[in-house]
Amino acid sequence: MSAARKPGLAGPVLAAVGPVWRAARGAVRRRRVQTVVLGIVVFCSTVTIVVALGLLESVSAPFERVFAAQRGAHVVAAYDAGKVSAAQLAGGARAAGVKAVAGPFAQAAVTIPDSFEHLPPGPLSVTGRAAPGGPVDRVDLWTGRWPARPGEIVLSRPPNSHFSFLLGVTFTVREGSTFTVVGLAGSVSRSGESWVTPEQAAALRPGILQMLYRLDGAATDAEVRRGTAAITAGLPAGALLGTQSYLTVKRDANRMASTYLPFLTGFGVLGLVVAVLIVANVVSGAVVAGFRHIGVLKALGFTPNQVVAVYLTMVLVPAMAGGALGTLAGGLAARPLLDDVGAGTFSVAVSPWVYAATLAGMPAVVMLAALVPALRARRVTAAVAISAAGASRSGRGRRVQRLLSGARLPRAVSLGLGLPFARPGRTALTLAAVVLGAATVTLATGLSTTMTAYGQAAQRVGYVHTIVQTGQARQRETPPRHDDAVIEALLRALPGAVHVTADAWIDLHLTGYPEPIMGRFLRGDSATLGETLVEGRWLSGPGEVVAPSAFLGKHGLAVGDRVSLSLGRGRAEATVVGVTMDGSADLIQADWQTLTALAPTQKATQYEVRLAPGTSVESYNAAVRAADPGLYPVAKSRTDETTVAVIGFASVLTLLLGTVSALGVLNTVVLDTRERRRDIGMLKSIGMTPRQVTVMMVTSMAALGVAGGLLGVPIGVAAHRLVVPAMADAAGVTLPAFMVDVWHLPMLTLLALAGVVIAVLGAYVPARSAARLTIATVLHNE
Repeated sequence: MSAARKPGLAGPVLAAVGPVWRAARGAVRRRRVQTVVLGIVVFCSTVTIVVALGLLESVSAPFERVFAAQRGAHVVAAYDAGKVSAAQLAGGARAAGVKAVAGPFAQAAVTIPDSFEHLPPGPLSVTGRAAPGGPVDRVDLWTGRWPARPGEIVLSRPPNSHFSFLLGVTFTVREGSTFTVVGLAGSVSRSGESWVTPEQAAALRPGILQMLYRLDGAATDAEVRRGTAAITAGLPAGALLGTQSYLTVKRDANRMASTYLPFLTGFGVLGLVVAVLIVANVVSGAVVAGFRHIGVLKALGFTPNQVVAVYLTMVLVPAMAGGALGTLAGGLAARPLLDDVGAGTFSVAVSPWVYAATLAGMPAVVMLAALVPALRARRVTAAVAISAAGASRSGRGRRVQRLLSGARLPRAVSLGLGLPFARPGRTALTLAAVVLGAATVTLATGLSTTMTAYGQAAQRVGYVHTIVQTGQARQRETPPRHDDAVIEALLRALPGAVHVTADAWIDLHLTGYPEPIMGRFLRGDSATLGETLVEGRWLSGPGEVVAPSAFLGKHGLAVGDRVSLSLGRGRAEATVVGVTMDGSADLIQADWQTLTALAPTQKATQYEVRLAPGTSVESYNAAVRAADPGLYPVAKSRTDETTVAVIGFASVLTLLLGTVSALGVLNTVVLDTRERRRDIGMLKSIGMTPRQVTVMMVTSMAALGVAGGLLGVPIGVAAHRLVVPAMADAAGVTLPAFMVDVWHLPMLTLLALAGVVIAVLGAYVPARSAARLTIATVLHNE
């Protein structure tokens, strides 16, 4: 005889869940429109949230993980080898707050010749280091081996198989030394461009000693500055050539993601709030419209908690479906933005916690939004629910309709204007969704206007029409027949040319910094290039440079500061005289005479030409090619990639959130139509035409659209004034005032109509459905 089974909870739980599920499933089938609306709303909101969270996580976590694994240097310091000894540097290593030290490493500069096709020509910083490991900055040797003897070199390259062809390549620098590439590596601290043995570095007559420090406290720029000051306190004057903070490297690595993050976060917050409003509206409408259903459920024996469970399950089904599809779509949408976030040092992907948070969080948010109206259904007794369902609730708002009936308006319009007052709670939720929809359109419009102005300024539209490059033998191109000066004169002499500026783009170093910078040296009509200055003035002679604000911020410089430039063994001193809008953190522009001090024989690498109005760019380029086959003219692009990306994503997200807001309106009209079937039947029985019914229902929402537009535009303008400066700060760009103050009365007037458009688009389809109701159908349902 078998032992008696102990009673458990499985039976009662299943017995309770079964009826709840069947009732909720039936409600989902009956309310297909609301179910679809909920699913789409959650889908659209989830997409924006996944993208925003993915970027937010990518701004810090990947860099921090790699930095910790490689024990990155908080400070990379360069010292003048002629003014300080290794023993003196050891004293700074014992300063308070220093946790670990590596170095000194001898650092020299060599020059890659133009004739070598596997590496970019120009200066190459070479650091002598015995091994890739150590207490600070453990270099990631991702392929090959570390140099073991003179003549071997490891190049700094991102971990990408595309660069593997460099292994085994041999090259000779202008200074006479020959090197063979034996490995490829990367430093999260960006401490060097290449590494050789200490003996090899000593043979190259190094002028710099490099030290790498890890500090006890380095969370902020101020802490890094204090730590650096303590390290260098006892050193001779002028011994310190420069320092590089890891915070600067981190911000530079995450610059692209940080630029996108503010506006994506704004859209994500708007999407989440709109979703909550619409969910609350849908569920409260379902409760109000389903009083008879609630009464029947309770009459059949459903407990109050089971009734709440029915309504929560009813919204959970589309919320889970929309959240799952939105998470997948958001991950795909975020991929293009994350491709460049690692800046070649690390790879970035949307973390699993982002997917887990949205998959669990969005349904939870929907459930919380639905809980308050669902609790209303819990409190209603069966008798009250059934009697309330049969009672007419059309008396609300009649006072407003009586006032409107005296106005000289078509009757369908006056009735429509009075409808929102019958359900003030529902109207408030719908109005809030329209307000946020109009705010989204306003934000996107302002963002697009700002980015369009930025793109035109960045591409110097109207100032430079074509760029003429010289052929390079190393690229298997035909070298030009003429020399530098003759080419410039030739370009000026061709029909249509107004201004010609010769450019030389040269890799060089800011003395004391391990990473190279790009120098753009100008000759000719440089003042006509259309560069946007945000501070200071343009170049007026030798010994002057202008640089982007991102460059100055990265290196701790300001207008009036002196910088020391080095190219091989050439040195030049210059003063910062102006700040450009350009977002590059590694670019300076200087007069040609400054380049002459660094490299007297350097020639121009390209020529920028401004044409007279009406001159065909294609015709001028054809004349250039005919004059010298070694010249390669290319029409100046009018498209800025960052501008296209921001406007594209903003447009897509605006479309998503505008659709969500319109769906909220659609849901409201559907609920109003269901509640007023009897009223609509009566109106049609006394002669109201289907067109008038449509006008009445659309007018009821158009009135909310007008109010939503008037309220949403100021919110969108305020959001724009928060988002755009945040984007500019993240990118290291200083925008001129005309790119921020983009609002004008005609534009604001049109934007105020955005709420009307959203409301009308959302109301039209269910209004047409209401217009097609026949009197017989209404009476049959009654």
